[in-house]
Amino acid sequence: MRQLFHKIFNENWNPYAAVGMAGLLSALYFGITGTVWAVTGEFTRLGGHLLQSVNVDISSWAYFDLVGMKGTPLERTDGWIVIGMLIGALMTTLLGNKFKIRVPQQKRRLIQGFIGGAIAGFGARLALGCNLAAFFTGVPQFSFHSWIFMVATGIGTYIGVKIIRTRWWRGKPNLKAFKSTKQMEEKQTNHFIQRYIGVFVFLCFSVIVLYYFINGKTLLAIAALFGAGFGILIERAQICFTSAFRDLWISGRAVMTKALAIGMIISVVITYFYIQTGAEAVIKVAGPGTLVGGLLFGIGIVMAGGCETGWMYRAMEGQVHFWSVGAGSIAGATFLAFAWDHLGVYSLLVEGWKPINLMEVFDPKLALFFTLLLLFAWYLFSAWWEKHYRFGKGLDLNRKEGHYSVQPSAAKK
Repeated sequence: MRQLFHKIFNENWNPYAAVGMAGLLSALYFGITGTVWAVTGEFTRLGGHLLQSVNVDISSWAYFDLVGMKGTPLERTDGWIVIGMLIGALMTTLLGNKFKIRVPQQKRRLIQGFIGGAIAGFGARLALGCNLAAFFTGVPQFSFHSWIFMVATGIGTYIGVKIIRTRWWRGKPNLKAFKSTKQMEEKQTNHFIQRYIGVFVFLCFSVIVLYYFINGKTLLAIAALFGAGFGILIERAQICFTSAFRDLWISGRAVMTKALAIGMIISVVITYFYIQTGAEAVIKVAGPGTLVGGLLFGIGIVMAGGCETGWMYRAMEGQVHFWSVGAGSIAGATFLAFAWDHLGVYSLLVEGWKPINLMEVFDPKLALFFTLLLLFAWYLFSAWWEKHYRFGKGLDLNRKEGHYSVQPSAAKK
């Protein structure tokens, strides 16, 4: 039993299995509720609530009408998806005794995280979705805007890598004496206190879900459960869409990229059958706003160090840097809501462009075939890239037993 507990809560889960499970859950969530796994829309609403709390009148802001401001996060399924994700990630962190407040040695990282989060939040809402609604759950909906967003995000992350590699961004390293794992463990006053708290959080969450079921608020209970499931998966497998793109440009590593392809293939197949049996696909506008939004999102998540899912589980692990990323994401999404009509963003980048449903453009079976073909091609390309990637000029990157070793290139032999 102790070994099983250690394997579940202390060892990272296989990313292929975890992302595959996330693809399965996201498709099931769509089939049950008719909505998709998404978070940044709720971040925008939270920004609207914060503005209302300081007496800012947002009644005339068109974007808030678009996303819907009815109720509070506790009364919305999207609200409970976000809350559930945070609680799920927190529970596994506590049960694994891994929560620790960690402040970056370079305090400028907090500002950089906020700026990166704000750019990503702005871009996500301009594209009407982040790495989830405009990518991971958007492709299975056969919405063309998701493919635009995916390509633009990839380009944006490449630009972001160029930015964070500059000297002015990196700053001067703040070197401190390294503390061994043993030394840090010796400073813990109570090894099991976190697990007790984790159990308490689990029990409280279970009571809330049970209360919703008993009182007929079934959709809220389902959203909370699925949110917790997503939160557990992203924390245990360290699922971050930023690494799926960024690592391609930095190290050539493509594990998360391939895992995402597998997860979406699973989701595509199941979602297809739901749509064919009467579910209404969630299709978003495909236009310049999607392209620009994807570029900004890609740049922002690299500058921030994590995407929307990545910063959520890292924040629950106690990493203060990602608290600032989260604050920036909400701020950026809220500013987009203002810029939508007040600064002419809608009329410039969105107005006149229509949603494109690939199942209507093509025969549904043909749309399914080409979607699966493109995802499979993406998987093969990622595998090829990982195998043939060359790290730096004149260096050859070889992988042995999961480690990287640098060998002189043939040109220097």
